[in-house]
Amino acid sequence: MKFTKQDLLTLLIGLFLFASCKNPGAVGLDVDPNAAIEGTLVNNEQINSQTIKENDIVTGGLAQHPIGYMVDPVFGKTESSLAMAVAPPATMTQDFGTNATLDSAVLVLNLGTQFYGDTTTSKYSIDVYQLTNKITNFKSSDVQAHNSTLLGNFNSKIFPKTPIKIFDIIAGKKDTLKTVKAQIRIPLNRAFIQSTILAQPAATFTTNAKFIDYFKGLYAEVNKTSSTIAGGGVAFIDLAAANSYVQLVYKKPNTSNGIDTTSVNFPISVSTGVAANIKHDYTGTDVQTQLTNNATQYNVTYLQGLVGVKTKISFPNLANFTGTHGKVVVNKAELVVDVSNGSFANPFVPAERLALYRWDIAEQPTTLPDYNSLASSGATGLFGGAYQSLNNRYTFNITAYVQGLIDKTITDYGTFLAPSSTAAYDITPSGTSAGRSVIGSFGNATNKIKLNIYYTKIN
Repeated sequence: MKFTKQDLLTLLIGLFLFASCKNPGAVGLDVDPNAAIEGTLVNNEQINSQTIKENDIVTGGLAQHPIGYMVDPVFGKTESSLAMAVAPPATMTQDFGTNATLDSAVLVLNLGTQFYGDTTTSKYSIDVYQLTNKITNFKSSDVQAHNSTLLGNFNSKIFPKTPIKIFDIIAGKKDTLKTVKAQIRIPLNRAFIQSTILAQPAATFTTNAKFIDYFKGLYAEVNKTSSTIAGGGVAFIDLAAANSYVQLVYKKPNTSNGIDTTSVNFPISVSTGVAANIKHDYTGTDVQTQLTNNATQYNVTYLQGLVGVKTKISFPNLANFTGTHGKVVVNKAELVVDVSNGSFANPFVPAERLALYRWDIAEQPTTLPDYNSLASSGATGLFGGAYQSLNNRYTFNITAYVQGLIDKTITDYGTFLAPSSTAAYDITPSGTSAGRSVIGSFGNATNKIKLNIYYTKIN
């Protein structure tokens, strides 16, 4: 291609202009549209709110299972116990033999990623019993029957983030000390394990179903009398994989050196059967008052995980927004949820995360359109819901939802705020978060829930 002098001069000027601009996409724009919110602000839309009880959930498939006991000055008492099926090792092809002698048996509960409550002062006494029947009911309200004979006890503080050192038992070799992530280790009655497991014939261990039919499983609960509860707390046990188990260390005859000490783990996991029984006692609390008189508008409402309570909100005047303000395009809408002053103190800090979701026409939970559009790009964090400790609030970006309510393309069958796990976005009652929050209502002069709508009026 042949350039004239004028062509070459034009090219050089163009290259100079673009090279001097750090953001070519902003050429010709006075204001970055992402850096400013244009339009008229309305922040006095009525929001109705009420505290309602969560429905039961199925606890068999939880990512983490709760065990603990709390006495909260605002929310009353919360407790959770665990029923756990125990399976034989997958590698076990025969029995322990006639002369195997148990050295120790330990129930190992691998602590998950969450703990809510007091780790500084409270001492938790956890009792272990044998289940009377194998687990067949998995709802959070189902009571799991157990025998009255105590098989084991843990009595200590719980340090969910502190690794511990244990001995790794290696058959035919010297035991080695290793470091593992935080665990609750509960010694079990040796005579019981010797008779019910080591003394059993090989046929008992051939399948998971056969062993569970025989052994039933174990039940663990916090002994409220023996514990030293300064608020208390709830630990979450990782039972999604096989890293929780009953560990048996035993001696057996060995033709090469006479006696050998070996170890075997009987796994506990959701695949073999786990159920949590969760109880709340709101007696004497304002939570109970609101649940009893849920037609009244209060200055605060309540949210609590572990199948506790949530807040139902509604926007009664959005359907008439066009009649008041004309036809509009919503540039941005955000729901600002303030935590009530004086409603929290260590160890009962506000929930780390809230979920905001709605009901569909069948009154089934579903996510908001704003969340859905962000989920497609993996940017759900922009939807909001994380606790902002600097100003004690939660904020949600709900522009599409508000536009739909104004245009009547979306019907509000029910909109809800509830605690959610930090690991997953819960739009059903959470069994993996024990966090709680007290939030201000629309009539609260100090901590007010409000909807900020920035709009542009159109013809």
